[in-house]
Amino acid sequence: MQKDIDKYFMQIALKEAYKAYNKNEIPVGAVIVSNGKIISKGHNKKEKYKDPTNHAEIIAIKKAVKKIDDWRLNNCEIYITKEPCIMCAGAILEARFKRVIFGFKDNEKGGFGGKINLLDFFNDKIIIDSGIFEKETKSIFEKFFKKIRRGG
Repeated sequence: MQKDIDKYFMQIALKEAYKAYNKNEIPVGAVIVSNGKIISKGHNKKEKYKDPTNHAEIIAIKKAVKKIDDWRLNNCEIYITKEPCIMCAGAILEARFKRVIFGFKDNEKGGFGGKINLLDFFNDKIIIDSGIFEKETKSIFEKFFKKIRRGG
């Protein structure tokens, strides 16, 4: 049952990643869920705003805290198409999420085990699940960088 729920929300995160892809942004999407309901979504907008902090996770977190009027997202789960970078992993820890679900590991910049695991340095209790739609989420990412290398 939980796996079906995870797939449902990850599909929505993947739709967000495609929005970024279609805008020539690195295709990462994020969805924040509270009590089984989506409270925010986001996709990368670094190029649009010329801001290196405009990652999908940060955008979704800012929308979520505004919606619930609290910076603590401890009753929330975040679905992300790619393992969060170290900056985003830090923001996720600061926001006190109860669970993080992502598609594929990022061995270059991942903050929850791909490159480094920030949980090794903190006492935070957070559940990390990965590999949901791993093939699909990794595919759009690789497709994007192939397109960029071709000059598209």
